Amino acid sequence: MEEHKCCCAAGREQVQTAEAAAEEKVQAVDGAKAPAGGVLERLVALPGGKFEMGTNSPEGFPADGEGPARMVTIAPFRISPHAVTNREFREFVDATGYVTEAERFGWSYVFHLLASEATRQKVENVPQQVPWWLVVEGAYWARPEGPDSGIEDRLDHPVVHVSWQDAEAFCRWSGTRLPTEAEWEYAARGGLSRKTYPWGDLLKPDGKHMCNIWQGKFPVKNNASDGYVGTAPVDAYEPNGYGLYNMSGNVWEWCADWFSPGYHRQTPADNPRFGQPTGRRSMRGGSYLCHRSYCNRYRLAARSSNTPDSSTGNCGFRVAAD
Repeated sequence: MEEHKCCCAAGREQVQTAEAAAEEKVQAVDGAKAPAGGVLERLVALPGGKFEMGTNSPEGFPADGEGPARMVTIAPFRISPHAVTNREFREFVDATGYVTEAERFGWSYVFHLLASEATRQKVENVPQQVPWWLVVEGAYWARPEGPDSGIEDRLDHPVVHVSWQDAEAFCRWSGTRLPTEAEWEYAARGGLSRKTYPWGDLLKPDGKHMCNIWQGKFPVKNNASDGYVGTAPVDAYEPNGYGLYNMSGNVWEWCADWFSPGYHRQTPADNPRFGQPTGRRSMRGGSYLCHRSYCNRYRLAARSSNTPDSSTGNCGFRVAAD
């Protein structure tokens, strides 16, 4: 397995370079707050404590900095039981008038098998390193596969085409924040120790699908034996021991940290967080595009990253709070 292979590694810098107007977007949601009974009130409280983070498994990607495994301590916190949905993000946009970075740039990355034939014919640019990602004009959270698509039948699916900075704006509105990588992994493990997945070490116990990932030959044929070619509802499959859904697969989830391959050697054991700017933000959990033969980053200790202004059709987020 080649360590650089990653289904999600389509960044905005691979097509063009532009500065994101982060400060302007932050100001756009100032003064607007989520209504009572919203995302903040639905968070799951976790006690924190010590757990073994990371992995020394040869199945991992050393270049990603998945190890060395170590004991870390996490303070009590709260986290969303599932990724932010299209419905929840639409409420945020309706309340604030927020415009995502995909809309500002005018395009986002759409996986080639999900775009319509009409959309594919209009595509003029693809990143050479990951040609299964199409640069689709007019693709954004409410038009996930381009102008001829919509979300009315997917309101309970995770919102996608959101950049790290879009996620931050949602957090400001909802009174939440993004989880740190350590909080995310603690939550994802659901109380289990040294396991590969949120439910154990077998990907399909008794032949049962436990998450939404790729089946077939990536990137040309997805058999969808788990029930989905693209995203699944945020509460699909069984929750982990903490009652959290889809901590593996479905969509990548942004974390608060800047990304560093030296994370486990550079951060403290007490509430670790990597805060030194590196140009890339951390993502966790894998997505519906991950496949063992190419990018098995749906494991609990797996890590990835992207530039904070990038958006793709397989990346979303969940929120946390102190």
